Amino acid sequence: MKAMILAAGLGNRMRPLTLYKPKPLLEVGGKPLIVWHIEKLKDIGVTEIVINSAWLADVLIGALGDGSQFGVNIRWTREAEGLETAGGIINALPLLGTEPFILVNGDVWTTFDFASLLDVRLEQDLAHLVFVKNPPQHEKGDFILASGRAYTFDQAHAGEPLTYSGVAVIHPKMFDGLEQGKRPLAPLLKQGMLDGKISAEKMQAAWVDVGTPERLSALDLQIREGMYA
Repeated sequence: MKAMILAAGLGNRMRPLTLYKPKPLLEVGGKPLIVWHIEKLKDIGVTEIVINSAWLADVLIGALGDGSQFGVNIRWTREAEGLETAGGIINALPLLGTEPFILVNGDVWTTFDFASLLDVRLEQDLAHLVFVKNPPQHEKGDFILASGRAYTFDQAHAGEPLTYSGVAVIHPKMFDGLEQGKRPLAPLLKQGMLDGKISAEKMQAAWVDVGTPERLSALDLQIREGMYA
């Protein structure tokens, strides 16, 4: 199984920290955010990793290289301008192949064990999403979880409103017939839910959307104090 880490964002909310360093290289607990993901993937035997790049791409690629220092094989895509989530994935499909792959946002941090993702079977589904309890900055959530299935709020389905964690298993067929270009992932996920083709689970682990310098500092302190040991 392959994995893709999304790492092409501008990191505007993290400025000035991201003026000269791409957001995935910002450190918590003495380690870049993206390296936590790489090591977690390596630990479950996923060593073929695709990473997209745009903002400060040379800095990011220079720091991680071909992945050999982590015991993995990293293949890179470059985007002249950020293609957003789905656009970045479509651009990387030639490297990802035709089988389901693990997708991870490069700007989140979690203690979630990726091993369970290896058991996900997308026989009729287009994706399996990992949700989290709604954080304070996103109290309403993104989607509804009910009996292992994901629904949009428009579907008015009884269940628990949760936030997408940025961790998923995606089938490449989700992007069948779509041209390359700038395109967000959320509308594709919502359409998949309307079609009844998205499964989901609620994460039982620590998770942080490292979206501001304040959250970065707080997480760094928590890790260093052993809160997540």
